[in-house]
Amino acid sequence: GSSLLTGPEGLMAKERENLKRLKCLRRYRQRYGVEALLHRQLKERRMLATDSAAQQAHTTRSSQRCLAFVDDVRCSNQSLPMTRHCLMHICQDTNQTLFKPCQGSEEVPCNKPVPVSLSEDPCCPLHLRLPPQMYVPEQVLAVPEELEAAPTDLYLSAAELQPTESLPLEFSD
Repeated sequence: GSSLLTGPEGLMAKERENLKRLKCLRRYRQRYGVEALLHRQLKERRMLATDSAAQQAHTTRSSQRCLAFVDDVRCSNQSLPMTRHCLMHICQDTNQTLFKPCQGSEEVPCNKPVPVSLSEDPCCPLHLRLPPQMYVPEQVLAVPEELEAAPTDLYLSAAELQPTESLPLEFSD
């Protein structure tokens, strides 16, 4: 659209000035010559530096193992992010505050690491203390003795309720 407006016959002086400003603004942030070359080289150096740093961080992160020793053998598990211990041995780190060992019960002691929660003494799912039962079953009403000792000859058995051939047809329904 700007090629049509470049001719002096179609534009007034004010419109030509505005068009000139617009063209200047379009290439305001573009770099030319030596500045463009130096900027491109700087971008390439930054890309190489960040790629190698990220690659180096990835290789060191993947090679970090837990520092705990079990029976004079180093743990082979991968350490948690930003720590030096795995999940099983995180409580050996004295500086961490996110995990506490499970207290267990008197019969079965437990030292499994448990994330600290709002409770004062966190427990693993095995030793979690359930709240008291909120549902109370209804009391069974006592049946008076005279109802219990009702004569059984008043009731018919299932065999007696079945229709037989000896009954007339109107009674067999």
